Amino acid sequence: MFSPGQLAFAAAFFVAFVIAMIYAYRKDAKLHQTFYKGNYKILIAFIIFIILLFMIKIFFKR
Repeated sequence: MFSPGQLAFAAAFFVAFVIAMIYAYRKDAKLHQTFYKGNYKILIAFIIFIILLFMIKIFFKR
């Protein structure tokens, strides 16, 4: 399906991408703590909303 060269490129790209993301996150971590203090509340509300949608779907399916 994929040639060995394509697989090697994909692996190298993935490793480089992960390293770049870790570097970028660590560089901006202090800034994130300042500007995004309460975003975990939004994440929890979003997860509850998705669960509620699935519950409504299951309820109306019966």
